[in-house]
Amino acid sequence: MSQVMMHVVDPNTGESDPAVIRQVFDRQLATALKWRESTAAERIARLKKLRDAMMARREDFYAAFAKDYSKPSSEVEGTEFMPVLDEIRHAIGSLKKWMRPTKVWPTMATAMTSAWIEYQPRGRSLIIAPWNFPLNLCFGPLVSALAAGNTVILKPSEMTPAVSVVMAEIIAATFPPDEVALFEGSLPTSQVLLDLPFDHIFFTGSPAVGKVVMAAAAKNLTSVTLELGGKSPVILDETADLRLAAEALMWGKFTNCGQTCVAPDHVFVHESVKDGFVAECRKVLAERYGATPAEQRKSPHFTRVINQRHTQRVAALLQEAQAKGANLLTGGEVDIASCYVAPTLIDQVPLDASIMSEEIFGPVLPLIPYRDVDAVVRQINAGHKPLALYIWSRNSERTRQILQKTSSGGVAINHCVLHYAHGNLPFGGVNNSGIGNAHGHFGFKAFSHERAVLKSGPIMMAKMFFPPYTDTKKKLIRLTVDSLRWPSLF
Repeated sequence: MSQVMMHVVDPNTGESDPAVIRQVFDRQLATALKWRESTAAERIARLKKLRDAMMARREDFYAAFAKDYSKPSSEVEGTEFMPVLDEIRHAIGSLKKWMRPTKVWPTMATAMTSAWIEYQPRGRSLIIAPWNFPLNLCFGPLVSALAAGNTVILKPSEMTPAVSVVMAEIIAATFPPDEVALFEGSLPTSQVLLDLPFDHIFFTGSPAVGKVVMAAAAKNLTSVTLELGGKSPVILDETADLRLAAEALMWGKFTNCGQTCVAPDHVFVHESVKDGFVAECRKVLAERYGATPAEQRKSPHFTRVINQRHTQRVAALLQEAQAKGANLLTGGEVDIASCYVAPTLIDQVPLDASIMSEEIFGPVLPLIPYRDVDAVVRQINAGHKPLALYIWSRNSERTRQILQKTSSGGVAINHCVLHYAHGNLPFGGVNNSGIGNAHGHFGFKAFSHERAVLKSGPIMMAKMFFPPYTDTKKKLIRLTVDSLRWPSLF
């Protein structure tokens, strides 16, 4: 099967050939079995090939991102190239250590044995990537999968077709299809892929679709990593550095036009500093995108919403909130035809407005004044556990209390979003915001089976538990069980 044949998409449907998908999946089995014995040097060589091929198409990616949703080249560098390259660099430098078996101490019940954990590739893996960071969220998990020794089939989003074409060309030129393959298409192609008995599925997207993926995986008892989303809140108290908070939050919210899974979704701001915070936010937005609506609309530094349908969705959320009494602080301009929604701040949003329950995933930021931080914590805990929580405070005791009383995938204190880029931290959600972790060693483990291995020593202590149960054995067994009440030595 030629690599060119792999990526032909039906021009009438936009879908990949189901027969070809199944053939490639079947062919990857032999490779997956062979790669169980792959060395660190072999895996590193594959990562370097991916890195070099990606960098050779740098300018093509600039053009593709501009075509798909007017993403500035600097944002392509910072939010697409940098995370993937850092994953590759981290894996290359750490892979030998990650692959090394981990020795573990014996317990009381396993005295006189030795044991260790080996990391085996899970096998044939499927990566389904979203549209908001199409390169980062497709090739980033690919790095982890290759580092762990897996074969991979990639399914990028159909909503960024120009970027998908460049990625497909890179994969076809870099790997034979029995190692790594990429299939373009929409829901029908995804359904064909999800029907196959993969050894692991890594999905990034919405909680609603994540449930569909998990249900499909359950039919084959396939393990999953689900990187989902949620309404990531900000708590900004009266001790916060307002200028620094405005600078970071206006970056975290409006980068990629708010289409970021860990973007601040709404800000609980202490009422005593709300006006000062709004003033600082207005200054930052004027500095970055322009002081007038016309300047902001022409700004080359502001990405567009992915398509007209999503623009209409964000516009509808904003319009409904305003109809129910929300106050427009800045922004609010919408042009459906050009997929433009201005950087927008609103307040006085009623709790029954849809924007308070749906993930916004766009450039609209509600501000919610508060007096009692405990009431804010109760409101956060009343909803789904978010993917991220951001705390802006110089009160360390209050920060500690918020950390203890809430649950989220990750937390940033006096910053936002940046925890995603920390390769030594696990990145993932909890419950509705995700299952499992990614990045660095955690990504390697997500695509690895942690295999337990035990080796008996020359003296088999377990014999005392073998029948027949003589009086002496009964006494020894009872004494051993009673000893488990003692403090562990390990």
